[in-house]
Amino acid sequence: MKRVSYIALVAAFAVAFNAYASEGHAKHWSYEGQEGPEHWGELSGDFAACKSGVKQSPVDLKEQVKAELMPLEFNYKTIPLKVLNNGHTFQVDEKGGGTLKFQGQEYQLVQFHFHTPSEHMMEGQAHEMEVHFVHKNDQGQLAVVGVMINPGKENAALKAAWDNMPKDAKDVEVSGAAINAGDIMPSGRNYQHYIGSLTTPPCSEGVRWIVLNEPIEMSQEQIDTFKAVFHHNARPVQPMHDRFLLNSGK
Repeated sequence: MKRVSYIALVAAFAVAFNAYASEGHAKHWSYEGQEGPEHWGELSGDFAACKSGVKQSPVDLKEQVKAELMPLEFNYKTIPLKVLNNGHTFQVDEKGGGTLKFQGQEYQLVQFHFHTPSEHMMEGQAHEMEVHFVHKNDQGQLAVVGVMINPGKENAALKAAWDNMPKDAKDVEVSGAAINAGDIMPSGRNYQHYIGSLTTPPCSEGVRWIVLNEPIEMSQEQIDTFKAVFHHNARPVQPMHDRFLLNSGK
């Protein structure tokens, strides 16, 4: 009985510690100054991979290898709209929003969020923005789909989310509004794939990156609305080292 109680106590402590650590991380790194990307690896032992990792993201998408990659299978569905300003980016909660099947494995869509300028570059060129669709499988492995964003026509699929973007760090459940991540995706399904990392601390490696070749559009007004709140939230590109970049449509 004492052993069970002890294990339960340890488990409870771990949950509390992880929650505290997650909250603390949001306060101790940024995109500029002494807490900016070039210093992330020095801010905490938990962030060591940001400095010492050799499979870091984002990268410049160049020197691709043509490959027969398995097609992506998106199975997204419409769910109530819930948005979040976490202090670093604008995020849409997608728990229960559907799945991605990639290389024979199924990943649950967890959330998607935005960066400006784009974190990945294409042949040395950054796009105006980039959206990351974060998925997780039953083993806790991550697959992130990146989509570039160019100025153009208004993105109707994101209008309700943009109209309710919090200017301060908080989350909002938007009454009467819904969203389907599939409505945001481009029609093209060719993509580039490599193994990388989270682009924010703790920069954990082993992330399966899938960057679609076709961009989407947002109006300049929508882009400016995001920039007014978050200004600049992109990590600089990282060295590829000995990794392969595979392209299904090259």
